[in-house]
Amino acid sequence: MDRKEVAGDTGTRGSTRAVAYVRMSTDPQQFSIENQLAEIRRYAEVRGFEVVRVYEDAGRSGLTLGGREGLTRLMADVASGSADFQAILAYDISRWGRFQDADESAHYEFLCSRAGIQVHYCAEQFDNDGTTSSVLLKAVKRVMAREHSRELSVKVFAGQCRLVERGFRQGGMAGFGLRRLLVDEAGVPKGELVIGQRKSFQTDRVILVPGPDEEVRTVRRMYRMFVEDGRGEAEIAATLNHEGVRTDLWHPWTRGTVHQVLTNEKYVGNNVFNRRSFKLKQRRVVNAPGMWVRARHAFQPLVEEIWFERARAIVEARSRRYDDAQLLDLLRSLLQAQGALSGVAIDERGELPSSSVYRRRFGSLLRAYTLIGYEPEHDYRYVEVNRTLRRMHPETVAMVMEGIRRVGGSAERDPVSDLLTVNGEFTASVVIARCRETPAGSLRWRIRLDAVLAPDITVAIRMDDGNATVLDHYLLPGVDMTDPRLRLAERNGLSLDAYRFETLDTFFALCARAPFEDAA
Repeated sequence: MDRKEVAGDTGTRGSTRAVAYVRMSTDPQQFSIENQLAEIRRYAEVRGFEVVRVYEDAGRSGLTLGGREGLTRLMADVASGSADFQAILAYDISRWGRFQDADESAHYEFLCSRAGIQVHYCAEQFDNDGTTSSVLLKAVKRVMAREHSRELSVKVFAGQCRLVERGFRQGGMAGFGLRRLLVDEAGVPKGELVIGQRKSFQTDRVILVPGPDEEVRTVRRMYRMFVEDGRGEAEIAATLNHEGVRTDLWHPWTRGTVHQVLTNEKYVGNNVFNRRSFKLKQRRVVNAPGMWVRARHAFQPLVEEIWFERARAIVEARSRRYDDAQLLDLLRSLLQAQGALSGVAIDERGELPSSSVYRRRFGSLLRAYTLIGYEPEHDYRYVEVNRTLRRMHPETVAMVMEGIRRVGGSAERDPVSDLLTVNGEFTASVVIARCRETPAGSLRWRIRLDAVLAPDITVAIRMDDGNATVLDHYLLPGVDMTDPRLRLAERNGLSLDAYRFETLDTFFALCARAPFEDAA
C-alpha cells in the first residue's frame, strides 16, 4: 500500500521529488518500517530530496513481486510515464528484494532508470551512480540477498522437520473430525484454535486432537462403509449429503473430500510433513513419499491403524490391477468422453483410479497427459472444474441462506439471478472462485463482481489449489469495489485482505437479528 507524506517535511523548496519504498517480512527489528523510514528521511535531508509519498509492503516476502502490492503499484506508476517524482529511496538492496534471480532485481531497477527515475539505496556504503565499482557492489549485494534467503530456507525447513518429529503440527487446517490444540513449550494445553486463529507466541506449539464426538463417529463410519460395506467414495459422499452431514467447512461432500479422509495418515495419529514443497516461492512440487517427514503416533488416533491399512490396500489395489498402459487407456477414454482432463475430473469418476495414482505412477499429471498426447490449453483445461463448481453453487447458496436463518435473519433468493435479499435490508451475491496455477507455480483467483445487479456485498469463496475444498472467504462491499474484476494472489495487501475471513461467521453475524429490547 502507499501512504501520503506531508509535502516538504523532509526537504526544502526546489528539492528533488522522491518517493520511499519500504518492505518488512519477518526480519529482525532493525528492518522495521519505522527504522527504514527514519534512515530514508536522514538520507533525503542530506541529499536534498523531498519525500512526497511512501510505498509500503508490510509483512511481505521479498522473494517475488507477487503479493507485494506496494512495489507493484510503484512500478505501475513508473511505467505510466506520468510519475510525479524523479527518485526512489529504498533502505538497502535487500529491502528492494531478495529475488532468487539477481537479474530480476536489476530488471526492475532498469525499468525505473529507463523512465528517468533513479533508485537510491540509503543504507548501503556506496552511491548507486553507475560507476564500475557501484555496479559490481550491487551485483554482489543482490547475490548476498538471494543467498541469505536460501540459507534461511534451509534452516527453517530443518527446524520444521524437528518439530514434526516431536509431534507438533506444522500449518494447515485440522480437517473434518479433528481440531487444533494450542500448547506451550512444555506441552501444557492453552486452548483450542478455531479456523483462522494462529498462535501468538513463538514458543507455543500446535497439536491435533479429536473434534466433536459426532464428527469422530462420522469418520469411523466412513471407514466402515468403505472397508466393510464395499461402498465407493462417491456413494459415501452421496449418503452423507442426503443425511445433511457437511464437511468441516460446512460444504457438501464429494468423492475427492471423502477420499482425503480415507487416505490421510493424520486419522491414525501420524504427523506427516513435506508432502508438497514451495521453497523460496519458486514452484510448487509434489514430493515422493520417500521425502515425507513422518512422526508415527504423534496424535490421538480417530480410527484404528488396521482400518486405515485396509482402506489403503483397497485404494492401492484399484491401481495395481492396471499396468501403465491400461492406466493411460483409461485416461484416453476420459479425455474422449469429456474433451478435457483435470485432477478433479479424474477424482470424480468412480471407475477410474484417483489422480494421486497417476501422479505416483507417472511423476505428475502433466507427464501422464503428455504420454497420451494431451496438451491442456489454458482456456479448456479446467472445463470439468468449472462444471463441478457450477454444480456446487446452488448448494453453497442454500448453505449461506441456512446460516443466515440460524442466526435469526431472513434471506430471499431471486430464482433468476441468485441474488440474496437479507432481512429486507441489503443484497448479497455468492460467487465461487476457481484456483488457477501459473507456470511459475503461484496460485491465482479471478472474481467477477456483478456490475448490473450491484449487490451490497459479494461473498467470494476461494477454492484451494485442488479445487476440492474451500480455502477462505472474502466479504467484498460494493461501495469499496470499483473494478468489476478482481485478480487475487495468495496474499493481496491490506486493501483486499482486510476483507478476508477463514469462515462465514462474520457475514452471518452481520445478518443476525436481535430483539428490540436487546438492541436498546
